[in-house]
Amino acid sequence: MEKDADGFFTSAPPAASAPAETTEPQPASEPTEPHATSDLTTDLIKSTFEVSVTLADQQADPNSPLFSVKSFEELGLHEDLLKGIYDMGFTKPSKIQERALPLLLANPPQNFIGQSQSGTGKTAAFVLTMLSRVDFSKSQTQALCLAPSRELARQIMSVVVTMGKYTPVQTEYSIKDNLPRSTTRINAHVIVGTPGTTVDLIRRKVIDTSEIKVFVLDEADNMLDQDGLAEQTLRVKNALPRHGGPQVILFSATFPHHVRNFANKVAPNANKIELKENELSVDNIRQFYMDCRNEEHKYDVLVSLYSLLTIGQSIIFCQRRNTADRIAQRMTAEGHKVASLHGAKDAAERDAIIDRFREGKEKVLITTNVIARGIDIMQVNMVVNYDLPLLGERDNWSNRQDARPDIDTYIHRIGRTGRFGRKGISINFVHDKTTWAQMEQIEKATGKQIIRIETNDLDAMEEQMKKALK
Repeated sequence: MEKDADGFFTSAPPAASAPAETTEPQPASEPTEPHATSDLTTDLIKSTFEVSVTLADQQADPNSPLFSVKSFEELGLHEDLLKGIYDMGFTKPSKIQERALPLLLANPPQNFIGQSQSGTGKTAAFVLTMLSRVDFSKSQTQALCLAPSRELARQIMSVVVTMGKYTPVQTEYSIKDNLPRSTTRINAHVIVGTPGTTVDLIRRKVIDTSEIKVFVLDEADNMLDQDGLAEQTLRVKNALPRHGGPQVILFSATFPHHVRNFANKVAPNANKIELKENELSVDNIRQFYMDCRNEEHKYDVLVSLYSLLTIGQSIIFCQRRNTADRIAQRMTAEGHKVASLHGAKDAAERDAIIDRFREGKEKVLITTNVIARGIDIMQVNMVVNYDLPLLGERDNWSNRQDARPDIDTYIHRIGRTGRFGRKGISINFVHDKTTWAQMEQIEKATGKQIIRIETNDLDAMEEQMKKALK
């Protein structure tokens, strides 16, 4: 890699190739609010993902007409579910749905493990499976879905509500501060929640697991990255019926060794679907970086970017909660409209902030890694890494000079923009030799060119960014 006189990146092409398992799932054509419709299906239909299928049952016939489908009608779905699917803007299955849905919906039910990238229709596939398995004549919980964050759980629920709006499905959350007023017993057909709260409600017998037919784990790799979530998830799994137990469906963006072991433990003898390695990329995201003089100059550059940040919607990622709050407070005091979101805020405030951002009422969201994964907001066309993501950041923050960049989180972060074929840009702030070296590692690991933007000429900077957004 070549460097210019100041020691920063030039346009020399990187030699490394992109790593295999680095992007993150969530369907691009899903609505973000209940009863919303989607105009994004055209892009979904054009998806060219190559899908690799591993069948647990070696006698399954790949030539069977049920092995792959080209229309939702072929699946034998109830017409009420078909109406919900079409209302969402789906007209035919995406590439991964063609292969996954016949396996997910087959009888007798079989466990399923899937790796899928953003925009593949993954959430719609497992929601459709949950709704297809529910017997609406019984007022009992029959489907349970766990997600690593309340934001993702709420997004999944919006798909359940929208897809099931022509059915009598009853739904309930199992997330902190969103529980029903009466917590003697939840009888909703479908529950979507987070592991910790769900464990607690099962222990208190608020959730009855005896009739659960489908158990879904979304973002398994993210769950394993968070303290305690893996153990809590296994406790939920162990509380489910043992004999004739539920169909277990697990999705993960990546499958390193520890995730693969966890998946095989939770969902044994599963059918597996994985995207081929060369399909996992961020080719439609233009990556830039800005060579700031110091930490304070980072803030000045961010403020100068404000008019660009509000062309569409933007997410600014910080490593620490107090950094996010401090930047938001300063920018607000200077008359700029921004919001901050992180795990220390109370549940109602987090929900209100993400909802306003989804609705476009907030243009700039300053956050931590709480929404780095899984969250789909189509209008986002710019991501700013105010701080680069680092491995072991909680333990090593005082030793940032020794910390290596977290490549997976970096790709998840910038994947919040450029959703499903749309143009997006990411900007990384570099302000010293340490962050420059970390940036160089990111560029080598991803095999994608990161282009320098001059921060001393604001007009030139703005012109370059606007050109990239066109």
